Amino acid sequence: MEFVSKSFKETINFAENFAKALSAPKVVLLSGDLGAGKTTFAKGFARGLGVKEIITSPTFTLLNEYDCNPKLYHFDMYRLSSKEEAFELGFEDYFNKNDGIVLVEWAENVSGLITPPYILVKIDKISDNSRKINISEVLK
Repeated sequence: MEFVSKSFKETINFAENFAKALSAPKVVLLSGDLGAGKTTFAKGFARGLGVKEIITSPTFTLLNEYDCNPKLYHFDMYRLSSKEEAFELGFEDYFNKNDGIVLVEWAENVSGLITPPYILVKIDKISDNSRKINISEVLK
């Protein structure tokens, strides 16, 4: 699936509707350059699951958990220095939970740790306001 967003609001609304169409357990990986809109997508995604809190990237904590239905486990792997560090933090434990959706920003920083199936959301910056969002399901 491909969507071209022409604004922050369109990205939020698209991500919100996308999240509403999912059920647990799921793993969703967000990929894109710095400033591409991964956190914006995450904000809309969380809103679609019913999260009322303000969504920020868990850049320093690496994980924010939200008690919604289904639960949301929001990771930001930007500051991760190695795959080993992810293992030490218990990152892989969250992929065995059946009660929620795992949303991972900067998934490319833990490449090889996450095995299919998962949904890959690739966000590319077209201009200051426009983004191309490609969503694909990776089964193997």
